[in-house]
Formats: sequence, C-alpha cells, structure tokens
Amino acid sequence: MAADLHCHTKISDGSTGIDEIVELAKNKGLSTIAITDHDTFAGVTRAQVHGKKIGVEVIHGAEISAMDMKRKRLVHILCYNCTSPDRLEGTFQKIAESRKAAMNLALYKIMRMYPITPQMVAKRAVGSATVFKSHIMQALMDAGYTDKVYGNLYKTLFDWKRGLVRTKIEYPDVYEMLDLIHEAGGVAVMAHPGVYDSLDLLQELAKEGKLDGIECWYPRAKEGESETLEKIANAHKLIKTGGTDFHGCNCGKVHPVGTCTTPDDQLVRIRGKKK
Repeated sequence: MAADLHCHTKISDGSTGIDEIVELAKNKGLSTIAITDHDTFAGVTRAQVHGKKIGVEVIHGAEISAMDMKRKRLVHILCYNCTSPDRLEGTFQKIAESRKAAMNLALYKIMRMYPITPQMVAKRAVGSATVFKSHIMQALMDAGYTDKVYGNLYKTLFDWKRGLVRTKIEYPDVYEMLDLIHEAGGVAVMAHPGVYDSLDLLQELAKEGKLDGIECWYPRAKEGESETLEKIANAHKLIKTGGTDFHGCNCGKVHPVGTCTTPDDQLVRIRGKKK
C-alpha cells in the first residue's frame, strides 16, 4: 500500500486543512501519510485521530529547517516518529519567534510598496502556527497584484539573493538538529536534497552516520537525481523515502497527495527505526 511521507497543512504553509488531507489520502487509496508541517508537530495528533476513524495511518512528523553552516545554505530535515517530541519544542519555538520577526519586517517593507494591511495577511494565516511568506503573497493576490503565490512577484520580493524584502531567519545548525532529533528518538531523513543543492552535505552526513534516510523521490527532483540519491542511500544503508511535499495550491506547480510515495519495505524500516 502506498505511503506519502511529506504533506503540509494549514498549520504551516499548506492550503489544505488537517482533516481534508487525511480524506484526500483515503480517496487516493493511500494507506499511510505523514504530516510534516514546518517546524511544528501541532497538527499531527488531530490528523492521527481522524486517520484512525477512516482507516489511514498518520505517521508523526515535521519538516525541520536547519542551516548547513559550512556552505551557508538552508537544509530541510524530515523528522519521523519521535518518542519524546517535547524535546524539540524549544527549538521549534525559537524558529517560530525568528520567523515571526522576519515576516513582520518583510511585511513592513512590502506595505511601503503595496497597499496591503497586517489584517489581510492575518486573515490568510488563520490556523497557521505563524505567518509564512505564502500568507503575505496571498494577501497580495487578494489585492490584485499577482495571480499566483510563487510567481515573478514572489521572486522579486523574496529571492534569497536579490529579493527586495529578503530577511534572515535564524535556523539551528544541521548537526545540532540531527543530534536533537536522535535524542528525541526520531528518524532523521534529508528532504529533497536537490532543492537546496545539498548533495555535498548529504554525502558528508551519510559518511559520518548522522542521517537515517534520504528522500529520494519527490516532484522537484531533476532527471537522474532520484537514481543518484538511491545509490547514496544504498551505499550507506539508509532508508529511502518518497513524498509529494504537498502544499495544496500553495506551490509553484501543484501536485496531488500521492504523487510520490515510499515503498512498503522502507516504511517498515521507519516504523522500526532500523538503519
């Protein structure tokens, strides 16, 4: 049975509610999904309760933002099945506070260029643990300045190199984050390594035994990339996962739940926390 292990809800920057994602998975014929909102476990319990009612297993998860300090690049780590999730809450709170400050500054700059208001952004962020860039972009859509979240205006404003309102969010060091995940009893999988050009870091972490797995199959993978990631995973006996990185309509190109999935034998390894 298929398992999509990378799904975002309205709790972070997705456009779909918690119950709705579980129902979409059921209707798609998926037996298992993981709720992996950014830097929070807030929606997982509700999803698990609803999943139990309708026959969908929901794996406890989060997608955690961290920094590759050597290369000054962002990296995302998927964390699954923590036995002591409370150990991560302090880190999540620090990230949320930094993100809030950064988004407030970005919004202040944007309001000097476009006549949107904090209330318009807050309306779009209802249900989310904090404000994300996608919520600001949705407010700009409401005001008629763009017709998509991740289009040219997004690049103009938020491009990480040249964006007009780019602001720094303080993320933990990836090595420290991986240690913390393991201290919390979790399984650590590098998400979409090609998205942030993390192959060098991936090789480094794999050789040092810091990772439990690699997300090998995802919609944004370039030609031949999944095969390369599979080889790295096999060489280091790492878990191989697949996930859609589902955000509903809050993405550059939409992909429904179940577009990319994880094989049963790899799902068994996650459940058993076996390397």
